[in-house]
Amino acid sequence: MEFVIDFFRSTGISKLISDPVLLVKTLIMYVLIGVLFYLAIKKQFEPLLLLPIAFGMLLANLPGANLFHMDFFLGQHMDVKNVILNGSLLDYLYLGVKLGIYPSLIFLGVGAMTDFTPLIANPKSLFLGAAAQLGVFVAFTGAIFIGFTDKAAASIGIIGGADGPTAILVTKTLAPVLLGAIAIAAYSYMALIPIIQPPLMKLLTTKKERAVVMKTLRPVSKVEKVIFPIIVTLVVTLIVPSAAPLIGFLMLGNLFNVCGVTDRLSKTAQNELINIVTIFLGVSVGATASADNFLSLTTLYIIALGLCAFAISTCGGLLFGKLMYVLTGGKINPLIGSAGVSAVPMAARVSQVVGQKENPSNFLLMHAMGPNVAGVIGSAVAAGVFLTFFS
Repeated sequence: MEFVIDFFRSTGISKLISDPVLLVKTLIMYVLIGVLFYLAIKKQFEPLLLLPIAFGMLLANLPGANLFHMDFFLGQHMDVKNVILNGSLLDYLYLGVKLGIYPSLIFLGVGAMTDFTPLIANPKSLFLGAAAQLGVFVAFTGAIFIGFTDKAAASIGIIGGADGPTAILVTKTLAPVLLGAIAIAAYSYMALIPIIQPPLMKLLTTKKERAVVMKTLRPVSKVEKVIFPIIVTLVVTLIVPSAAPLIGFLMLGNLFNVCGVTDRLSKTAQNELINIVTIFLGVSVGATASADNFLSLTTLYIIALGLCAFAISTCGGLLFGKLMYVLTGGKINPLIGSAGVSAVPMAARVSQVVGQKENPSNFLLMHAMGPNVAGVIGSAVAAGVFLTFFS
């Protein structure tokens, strides 16, 4: 009987029963985790990311399992030896986040999968990508006003770039204790792009503007495709060196794809590598969302500010698209401006869908990919600026 009692005391059930506060917090977290599972599986909103994040949250909120220890990673100087000797599975996986490995490898795969041709053919798209970073700096300012530190505000603001890996890289450096809330907010809003963006697109554009049919993009030579990632890497990293890990790997992945001599590397980056890293990244980031870290007023502020950042970034791209519509005499469809956020290629697809509803013969996807790629570059630059000033 004594053995049975000792065994029961060692279970997670016993820990929950003996601590009513822990029980309530854990149940709330399980409800939130259930919502993420529902969005990932039933609604198929970014399932490759939301599903491992949700399961990582589940693992982190198993009483008594002790799979992750956030205190190992706080402070300016992480004791890697302590993590290795005293850590558990999720601590080891989280090293890839803390050391900045996973976000850059994700960018390698994104670069290999993304067609930069629309941006090369229409360099003006860069301005739309830049305009769609407006929400990043507005949310940063709002977070400072509410009372967040400059480092936390920078981490929150980057949600407006709609780029999960970028948000993770900035947050793990500047405000690691907020990583769970910020990553979940960033990926959730990315998943909800088809719901969030269309109302804003219709609000800020006229039916005539949405129906504009854009001319076919000019052909792009192989030489241009090869030179572009090299030039972008040099220019961006010379101006903002802190952006090098993201921009460098993004452009390397694209170079693998377009050079014509590294097909095996390109396919690996697009498939096996990015799939493996996505699992590790999602689970380890989800593990940071324990009940103690996640259930707070701070999390609610982050979710609200993140939504504002994302909406303002979308509006920034749309309004600049309207300006280009006027300056070009109606040759630019403002809808492609909403694709200036960094969610590739979902934001471009939303531009295509909304535009085609107004004009069935309208095909905006390739035109929208230009601002979409520019948004990836823009969010990485914004991250580099924050890291330069606050790290």
